Amino acid sequence: MLTPSAHVDTFCRDNLPPEAEWPEFVFDVPELHHADRLNCASVLLDAAVARYGRDRQCLVTPTETWTYGDLLDRANQIANVLTEDYGLVPGNRVLLRGGNTPWLVACWFGVVKAGGVVVTTMPLLRAVELSKLVELTRPVLALCDSRLTEELSTADPTLMIAPVGGSGDGDLTARASAKPVVYANVPTAADDVVLLAPTSGTTGTPKATMHFHRDVLAIADTFSAHVIAPRSDDVFTGTPPLAFTFGLGGLVIFPLRVGASVVLLEKADPDTLVDAIEKFSVTVLFTAPTAYKALLKRDDIERVKSLRRCVSAGEHLPEAVFTAFRERTGLRIINGIGGTEMLHIFISAADDDIRPGSTGRAVPGFRAEIWDQNGRAVPDGVPGLLAVKGPTGCRYLADPRQREFVRDGWNMTGDTYTRDADGYFWYHARSDDMIVSAGYNIGAPEVEAVLDQHPDVVESAVIGIPDEDRGMIVHAAVVLSPNVVADAAKIKELQDFVKRAAAPYKYPRSIEFVDRLPRNSNGKLQRFKVRDRREAMH
Repeated sequence: MLTPSAHVDTFCRDNLPPEAEWPEFVFDVPELHHADRLNCASVLLDAAVARYGRDRQCLVTPTETWTYGDLLDRANQIANVLTEDYGLVPGNRVLLRGGNTPWLVACWFGVVKAGGVVVTTMPLLRAVELSKLVELTRPVLALCDSRLTEELSTADPTLMIAPVGGSGDGDLTARASAKPVVYANVPTAADDVVLLAPTSGTTGTPKATMHFHRDVLAIADTFSAHVIAPRSDDVFTGTPPLAFTFGLGGLVIFPLRVGASVVLLEKADPDTLVDAIEKFSVTVLFTAPTAYKALLKRDDIERVKSLRRCVSAGEHLPEAVFTAFRERTGLRIINGIGGTEMLHIFISAADDDIRPGSTGRAVPGFRAEIWDQNGRAVPDGVPGLLAVKGPTGCRYLADPRQREFVRDGWNMTGDTYTRDADGYFWYHARSDDMIVSAGYNIGAPEVEAVLDQHPDVVESAVIGIPDEDRGMIVHAAVVLSPNVVADAAKIKELQDFVKRAAAPYKYPRSIEFVDRLPRNSNGKLQRFKVRDRREAMH
């Protein structure tokens, strides 16, 4: 039963799925029990300053350092700007758009302190993708990196945009500097929505998962506390954007929960990552298997010797990568599976509990089973559908797909797994048409929709194919218009077309030209036949 909300704007409460369609929430860890009134910013930031002091190092970049006191002051100033200058009321949605910078973190905390609901978006998203998210989440305001306002303005010319990091008088940084550094955090309910996390499904139509203030602390007090076991002197860094819940947890929530610091990187290529690890003596790394593969190809991997914890998620970690990385560095990569719907990782293992090739065991606070198609638990050793429940879970914003993800109180992740007799979970494959490439989730229909807009394309079918470096890559089978030359130049033209119209990581790295696409008697595209045909040819 929901407690009384502090939200004046009731949009989120009004658009929660019916409670009968929610997963069952379990609170098996004592730290998961909270008072009815809870603002997670108070716990993560204000309480950290009170405990560790204002001068403790918090956010670091290659060019600047913010202390915990700096972050608190700027978050409070932003909260004052939001309420005084923009009239924000509790429950209003605020869209954030920017790279991994201290100001983006300050904006996140400013919105949360003011009782707002954060909608953090990928800086790579284009106007057509942003417009869908704006329509879905209905933000009253956007806080956008001043270098990235053009796409957002194109997406919705009516959306009020406050630029961040620019030089003008109207820039948020200038406005904030004139505000008091104190702010009384809104006493939100523990079960008030604090963030809407966008995620794309296999239909290409975006969804937003709704998470409560208590959920933000839950992921720190389960996976982080029991598996990562962070220390206050740890230095975190990683490659995932803060718009990904993997990045939000690993680069904001987990370090601040224990008073640690984090190195934020806007550019996270292998060279920059290694330089940062060495320069700042990073101890905890969050990234996808793709990055660990890239590190293994380097002849200077000894530069990451300060690391003591390496966390991998976003796609399956191959046993060969785990073994090679351990041989080269002595470090055991912590594998894990999580999801936007669950907010973060719910199956994992560390240290001597790791079994190479396995994802791990259910994280303390979570329960996991393997089901058949009829919703019955299968014996250990039999492949089936992964079902999970815990203190977090799926609540889609006004979306009928809620009934697909949650069955009988369990979250159905869309993955096929086997559990062994010791409770370890072994990954087999995705159960749908989602392509997971280098940690990015890409819906096949999203890419098809862009390709099909090209004047020379009649239709297309997109699948994921295995790739040594990225786990999977996007492959497109394309039917061209008559008399169009199917050559390498056309492939590059189509790839560039997708890069311009959609986030660049979605473009098809592999393209083949075909005469027709397989469809059933109802005209439905049969992607599995595209996959089968390609496998037969290779």
